[in-house]
Amino acid sequence: MELSPERRRLLELVGGAAPAAPPSISLFFFAADLHDEPEAKYDLILRCAELADEVGLHAVWAPERHFDEFGAPYPNPALLLAAVAARTRRLRLRAGSVVLPLHDPLLVAEEWGVLDALSRGRAGLALASGWHADDFVLRPEAFADRKAVLVESYRALLRLWRGEGVKRETPDGRVLDVRTHPRPRRELPTWLTSTANPATWRTAAELGLNVLTALLEQTVEEVAERVAGYRRALVAHGHLTRPEVTLMLHTHLGPDDDTVRQRVRRPLLDYLSAHLDLFAKQAAASGAGVRPEDVSPADREFLLEHGLSRYYSSAGLFGTPESCLPTVDRVAEAGVTELGCLVDFGLPAEQVLECVRLLGELNTALRARAAR
Repeated sequence: MELSPERRRLLELVGGAAPAAPPSISLFFFAADLHDEPEAKYDLILRCAELADEVGLHAVWAPERHFDEFGAPYPNPALLLAAVAARTRRLRLRAGSVVLPLHDPLLVAEEWGVLDALSRGRAGLALASGWHADDFVLRPEAFADRKAVLVESYRALLRLWRGEGVKRETPDGRVLDVRTHPRPRRELPTWLTSTANPATWRTAAELGLNVLTALLEQTVEEVAERVAGYRRALVAHGHLTRPEVTLMLHTHLGPDDDTVRQRVRRPLLDYLSAHLDLFAKQAAASGAGVRPEDVSPADREFLLEHGLSRYYSSAGLFGTPESCLPTVDRVAEAGVTELGCLVDFGLPAEQVLECVRLLGELNTALRARAAR
C-alpha cells in the first residue's frame, strides 16, 4: 500500500521512530561568571559563533538569567544574539530560554521581530516558565501562576506574530488594539523548555511546540519515554508536523579521551559548584531544602564528585568526534533531533574553540555516514 507523506509522518509520530537524519549539532552557552569578566565571555561567544558558522553547525542558543553569577552574562538573549547575527551568515539564533512570565509579550514580540529582521529569518526561541523566585522581582504578580501566564502570553505572542492585535488599556482608560512592529517573516520556531516534568511535555504537545530539554534531572531512557508520549499527544491534538526535540549536553571534544578528562575535571567541578549554590539559595529561600551553610565541606565535595561522575559518564558529550558517536546515536534513538552542546563551562578560550572545530568534524562525519 502506497502511503501519502502525511500518513507516513503520522506513523512515525505515533510509533516514536528515531529520526532518519542524524541530529543537528548546535552550540549552547550558559556560563557562570565568577570573576565578573563579561567582555571575555562575550568575545568567546562571538568567536565561537563565527567558527560554528564556518564549520557548518546548526544554531547557537543563549539563555536568559538574572541576578546571579550563574548565567550572569545572559540577562537578554535577543540583545546578545543580535551581535551574533552581525558576525554570522547562516547560523540559526535561538533563546534557550526566554522566561516569558517575566515579560510583556508586546516587548518580546518587538525584540524578536527586530532580531528576525537583522538575521534575515534565522531567529527562534524556547519559552520557559521560570523557577527561581528571585527572578520574579521583575514581575512578582506572575510567580504563583507562572505556568498559566506562560501559556496566555504565548498565545498573545502568536497573535502578534500573525499581525493580529491584543487589547490594552491606555492611562486615560481607552482600550487599544495593539499591533507590534517589525513582525517576523513567519511565526518564529518555538520550543517549550522542560526538564523532567511530564506536564510540561503535555503542554508542549497541546500547543504544538518543539521541546528543549536536558539531562539535569532525567536519563536518556527517560527522555525516550517522554519523547514517545509527547509524539502521541501531538497527534491527539492534531499536530502532524514532525517536532524538534533539542537536548542540551555539557560538551568538550579534544584530541583524545584522556586529555579531555583531564581538561574538564576542575572547570566542570567549579561550574557544578556554582549551579549547586543557585539551587541551594532557591531551596533555602522557599524553606524546601537544606540551607547552604548547613552542608559540610565533605558533603559538598561528595555531591560535586557525584555530579562530575554522572555528567562525564552519562549526561554529557566528552571525548573525540569518533568516541562520541555512540552517545550521539543513543540520544538520536531516544528521539532527539538536535544536540545543544554547552561548551562554556570554564575551559580556556582556545580549548573551547578547538571543541567547536571538532564539533564541526563530528557533524560532517554524522552526515557522511547518513548519506552512505
